Amino acid sequence: MSDPAGHFAGRYLDAAITLLQRVRDEEGGPIAAAGAAIADTVAAGGRIFAYGAGHSSLAAQDLVYRAGGLALVNLLVVPGTVGVDVMPATLGSALERVDGLARVCLDASPARAGDLLIVISLSGRNALPVEMAQHARTLGLTVIGVTSAAYAKETTPRNPSGTFLKDHCHVVLDSKIALGDAELTAPEIPAPFAPASTVVTSALLQAVMATAAVSLAERGFAPPMLRSGNVEGGLEWNAEIVERYADRVFWRQ
Repeated sequence: MSDPAGHFAGRYLDAAITLLQRVRDEEGGPIAAAGAAIADTVAAGGRIFAYGAGHSSLAAQDLVYRAGGLALVNLLVVPGTVGVDVMPATLGSALERVDGLARVCLDASPARAGDLLIVISLSGRNALPVEMAQHARTLGLTVIGVTSAAYAKETTPRNPSGTFLKDHCHVVLDSKIALGDAELTAPEIPAPFAPASTVVTSALLQAVMATAAVSLAERGFAPPMLRSGNVEGGLEWNAEIVERYADRVFWRQ
């Protein structure tokens, strides 16, 4: 190959760093707004839910029952779309395009008016994430969307409303990921490769959660953060947090 393999590893890491720098420099306002919305919800007694389909679910799962994370974040599950554990894996992608599924699953969840829902979808064009955001707003939830603005500019909606996820959110976070989610190309490799959406989206959301925690602390409200169960006292700390907020922690049930 024209470049050694190690050089491609460096190119990928540089691409990821560049994306993270863009998020830092360009998304400061939305990050602050999203953090404030989460802090508002927590302080008012609301619950936090996160949803993502397919690989977008990885960033949602990274917020739930996480050392150093907010204890009140719960995964909103749509069976068959959480990760790639369903067989065949392509079924998850197909379910994301099913009309009406989001409404049924959201209605069956514990989510209620006054809660907050984070919806993660790189393309933001399929029925499931779009309808999830739409219906959540109808139910009275605050909605934060995490998506790529590039898809809304360079693709067409693939859902009955003819809209994108970004059109139904109170706050929109742009991950800056380019169309196709592949950062590298090489003459010897027939398709673009090396996706970065998981790295960037997870970092973006952790920045939001850090902002929310500090916002709560500034209001005199001790944010219920989890500790690692692998440090001394961590398990006891977490058990106390869960007991105190049992009505808002659904991952423990």
